[in-house]
Amino acid sequence: MSPHPYTEDQLVEQPAIALLAELGWATVSALDEVLGVEGTLGRETKSEAVLVARLRAALTRLNPDVPPVGITGAIDQLIADRSAMSVVLRTAKSTLC
Repeated sequence: MSPHPYTEDQLVEQPAIALLAELGWATVSALDEVLGVEGTLGRETKSEAVLVARLRAALTRLNPDVPPVGITGAIDQLIADRSAMSVVLRTAKSTLC
């Protein structure tokens, strides 16, 4: 049986992937991703949303005069957990206190 045509995958993900490929981006399906440094995307866990090794390489290429400590600092800022900054979370905490 074929998948239902009205799914997020069919309506959003596949057209977005096709558009990115058309624009020259490399695409990969991570449905059967192999985890680890030598894995499909280089992630240790599926909860890692940022591909740090690729981000580091891009930041270094785009900012050749920035020392490694600066690149690491930028990455730390980009991947920091911002969930505590949520207005909803802060409101919920203040009502509980």
